[in-house]
Amino acid sequence: MPIIINLDQVLADRNMKSKELAEIIDITEANLSILKSGKAKAVRFSTLEAICEALECQPGDLIAYIKE
Repeated sequence: MPIIINLDQVLADRNMKSKELAEIIDITEANLSILKSGKAKAVRFSTLEAICEALECQPGDLIAYIKE
């Protein structure tokens, strides 16, 4: 898939664990794991906004497009 999720890297850069982010943005760790793995079929803008707010980043820091 040409869409790459860089959430693991951004979390590492912020010294934050997935569990902590899940609590902050009020989603389950399982749903966050699906998003991090790139297996999610979609992401709500409200979830993306919450992640960006919690991690103080831009959507482009989390999502990249790599042409196949």
